[in-house]
Amino acid sequence: MDLVRALFRVLFRALGLQGLLGALLLGSPAASLAQSPQPIPALSARVMDLTGTLRADQTQTLEARLQAFEQAKGTQIVVLMVPTTAPEDITHYAQRVGDLWKIGRKEVGDGLLLIIAKNDRTLRIATAKTLEGAIPDLAARQVIDRSITPRFREGDYFGGIDAGLTALMALVTGEKLPEPQRSEPGTDWTGALVVFFFAVPILARIASALLGRKGGSLLTGIGMGLLAWLISASVLLAIAVGLIAAVYGLASTVMNWQRHSGSGRGSGGSGSWGGGWSSGSNGGFRSGGGGDFGGGGASGRW
Repeated sequence: MDLVRALFRVLFRALGLQGLLGALLLGSPAASLAQSPQPIPALSARVMDLTGTLRADQTQTLEARLQAFEQAKGTQIVVLMVPTTAPEDITHYAQRVGDLWKIGRKEVGDGLLLIIAKNDRTLRIATAKTLEGAIPDLAARQVIDRSITPRFREGDYFGGIDAGLTALMALVTGEKLPEPQRSEPGTDWTGALVVFFFAVPILARIASALLGRKGGSLLTGIGMGLLAWLISASVLLAIAVGLIAAVYGLASTVMNWQRHSGSGRGSGGSGSWGGGWSSGSNGGFRSGGGGDFGGGGASGRW
């Protein structure tokens, strides 16, 4: 087949019709399909292995490292492992990924990508513009040649990625970047609400067993109001929390009494709160929205 194509090229070139040959080849359905770029996956984690190469525990280890580094330094680093980037080279594919994902803090733009095309045996470190000083192209190339590809050649993909991340983190740590924003103590109102909705029914039931439903609800309201005042130092907030806690505590004890007496329906009530809440600790990773990838970085092979 290759010989036939070569003969046709020679013939068309001799006749001055090489442009027609190109149009015929590129206009065919197969050629059009071959030119379609690889889709970019939706960003869902700091470590995305679309090849199934890494074990689950290895992925979790890398994910935990990157999460801890982001919390300490602020810089977002994402590892993407794909089978191939064909028909594009890995440089152009990495640029498309960077433009779409925009990892890095929005006000800083400190995103970093490590992309590995396993079947192509190529990889690329792509830096957002803010990190081009911390990780110049030569330094990125050295990380690839010294830390990553020697291990990849031995089939140790986890070891190569881990060593590469260690080197990259060291380079970023040496750069003066804005400190990550941290929540001030006492501002986690989501956690406070969760505690409120779970704690009030329990406290109300205990107090009602001692003082009756009304007395127990009143005591619960007073207790939650005092707690709110200690946390916020706001009298108005304490009164509001106390009233809500008293009413909520009374309602929960009534529902509990009805359920145990048989007049309630099913297993509803306060127990339903536990079914749909999630801490979000193992998901929900999102881009910072600030990564501006201008082509900095380096590529390599193994």
